[in-house]
Amino acid sequence: MDHLVEVSSRSAPHDAHHPLFAPLRASVPAGCSFVLGRVAQSLDGYIATRSGESMWISGPDDLRHTHQLRALCDAVVVGAKTIRADNPRLTTRLVDGPSPVRVVLDPDRRLNDTYRVFHDGPETLLLCAPEMAGVARPGTAHVLPVSRGPAGLDIEAILELLRARGLRRIFVEGGGVTVTRFLAAGALDRLHVTVAPLVMGGGVPAFPLPPVTRLEEGRRFAWTAHQLGADILLDIPLARAA
Repeated sequence: MDHLVEVSSRSAPHDAHHPLFAPLRASVPAGCSFVLGRVAQSLDGYIATRSGESMWISGPDDLRHTHQLRALCDAVVVGAKTIRADNPRLTTRLVDGPSPVRVVLDPDRRLNDTYRVFHDGPETLLLCAPEMAGVARPGTAHVLPVSRGPAGLDIEAILELLRARGLRRIFVEGGGVTVTRFLAAGALDRLHVTVAPLVMGGGVPAFPLPPVTRLEEGRRFAWTAHQLGADILLDIPLARAA
């Protein structure tokens, strides 16, 4: 179990040279990945309404922070549900810096070719189960097979495929199920959780994990807090699984 430490408040990060981004600026050894996950949630722990509305739970400062994370990473990873719900471009429109390679996890090929990520902007990789790789590719996306894991595509196989393409700084942007799968697999080096001053009363939970029966079974994390406009960003270092 991780240990909880005192939370310290720091000024908001304004650019890529802020200490918050130092782990992403560090070199990544050959054969390794640095993986950062991110969620934006309400005060009571939801990332969307029951109908899927999530734009925008957090404020404009958090959106700019998300674009900065994209600019510092080689690849941004999202699940098919995020593409279907938000139709994002996954570019760095709000900050200076290159847009990352976009990686869409769609094991069963549920997405059609109408989404912007398959047409506009930088390179897009669509990762799917091997038996679905023969389906016609959507737009300009490159379709690549990845072996299945216990629930969805195998996480380590995803990272291995991306490393083979020179993509070692990985930003897992969403949604909650995708970030949670990387967290549960022990594949995250860092987690950014933005908490907005909003109470929703219900919706899609940020971390859909099996509930614990005793408090000592839960994980407690060390974190540092940063102000992002009206929101609070929690920067959480994690120990990767061996």
